[in-house]
Amino acid sequence: MSTRDSGIDRKAAGIRRGLLKTLAIATTFAGASFLTTTVVAATTWKIQSVWDAGTVGYSLFEEWCNSMEKKSGGELVFKCFPAKAVAADNNALFEAVRNGVLQGMNPFTLYWSGKIPASVFLSSYPGGPDQPHQWDTMFYSLGMLEMTRDIYRKYGLFYVGPIQHDANIIHSKKPVSSLDDLKGMKIRVPGGMVAEVFQQFGVSTVSLPGSDIFPALEKGTIDAADYVGPAVNYELGFSQVTDYILFGPPGVMSIYQPVDLMDLTINLRAWNNLKPELQQLVEDELRIYSQKHYLTIQKRNIEAMEKFKADGNTVSRLSQDDLKRFRKAAIPIWFRWANKDDDARKVFDLQVKYMENEIMGYLSPEDLKGME
Repeated sequence: MSTRDSGIDRKAAGIRRGLLKTLAIATTFAGASFLTTTVVAATTWKIQSVWDAGTVGYSLFEEWCNSMEKKSGGELVFKCFPAKAVAADNNALFEAVRNGVLQGMNPFTLYWSGKIPASVFLSSYPGGPDQPHQWDTMFYSLGMLEMTRDIYRKYGLFYVGPIQHDANIIHSKKPVSSLDDLKGMKIRVPGGMVAEVFQQFGVSTVSLPGSDIFPALEKGTIDAADYVGPAVNYELGFSQVTDYILFGPPGVMSIYQPVDLMDLTINLRAWNNLKPELQQLVEDELRIYSQKHYLTIQKRNIEAMEKFKADGNTVSRLSQDDLKRFRKAAIPIWFRWANKDDDARKVFDLQVKYMENEIMGYLSPEDLKGME
């Protein structure tokens, strides 16, 4: 080999060493850059439910909240709390989310009828739409979701969407086979529109928090009580203090609150600070959770009804004629609540048009004659 060839080889080897060193440095910096751009601090939202710890409702909500960190790639964490864990009551819960003490809440939407009059029409009401798919249709196909979000923004809140839950049913100490049998009874029901309609049939209504229902039935200070569906009510011990369960006509568990919607509501600032991709994830996952929550509750309801029967409870049903009478008594009360403010009227108008449509056929021109 010539001296010239040896020099060329040494030069080539030097060039190769230089390239390898440069590549190693570049790889190190690239790795550092990759780590810098992919490690993102998680956003944590504290969210309180109105479900009590230990109930099927809370266990489902807790499971869903815990899944969000993985689904968001670690960017969004939901830290959930049961009823009264942070905010002591419903009023405090509403304010805690508005003020940012909590970033979100999982309430029954009807709870805000005194604060947001339109909310009485954002969950089922006496004699109104009584099937879950009807409410999903109004929210997701007829524009009611956008209406609701516009209303909630005025309160510093963002309404993410409805959560299908269940019907509310009545547990009674004595049999009830028609609306006429309710006359003279003292029944725990929600306030507002529900109470007003029951009063049309001679019912003495009282409002009690859920935790006070069992002792009131046990002591006999009330004759009957409305609460949620069979699964949760059995867990609360209602079969021990009542003998009868009142449903609506076949296929309708309740004529007064057949689709008792929950929702996920977030502090508006917290929502706006979330990047659009994560906002969409929350919306999409909530719709999936709504279905899972509803279907799981329905399965538990079937199991619970077997337990109620084993404990000696008897089911009675109101008739289609009772439903028609109940709706007729409710319609003037619908309009009274709809006239509380412009937002309530706007939501109610959408629902009346839907109920008048032949697809539903719940309302006729005669039903609405003289109503304004």
